[in-house]
Amino acid sequence: MPVTQIPMGFNMWNYIHKLSMSRRKGVRERQYDNVDYTQLTETDNGFVDSQFVSPPIKIPWKAITLATLLFVGGTVMLVTGSLIVSGHIDTKYSDRMWPIIILGALMFIPGAYHVRVAVQAYRKVPGYSFDDIPEFD
Repeated sequence: MPVTQIPMGFNMWNYIHKLSMSRRKGVRERQYDNVDYTQLTETDNGFVDSQFVSPPIKIPWKAITLATLLFVGGTVMLVTGSLIVSGHIDTKYSDRMWPIIILGALMFIPGAYHVRVAVQAYRKVPGYSFDDIPEFD
C-alpha cells in the first residue's frame, strides 16, 4: 500500500480547524463557492450587539379597550346596585339588586386592575409594562 506524502507548508491543525469551523464540508464544497462566508473573530464570544437591543414597545390596544369597558360597566353596575340598596332608586327594582352588584364586582375588579397596569406602564413606573396585559389576536 503506497504512503501518501504530505506537501511542504501543510499545517494539519490549521486544516482541521478551518474544516470544522466551515459550513462547507466534504465533497459538497463546490456547491457553495458563491456563498459569502466570513469566519468570526476569536474575541466575539458568540454575542451580537443587536441581541441586546430591546424591541419597540407594542401597546395592546384591544385589551386596554376591553379593560376600560369592563371598568366603566362594572362601575355603573356597582353604583346602580348601591343606589337600589340605599333606596335612591325605587324599591320595585330590589329583586335586581344582588345580580347587579355581583356582576358589577365581577366586571369592575379585572377592569380596574388592567386599567391601572396600563396607566402605570404608560407613566413608565418601574415594575409595570405593557407585557403584563394579555393580548387578544
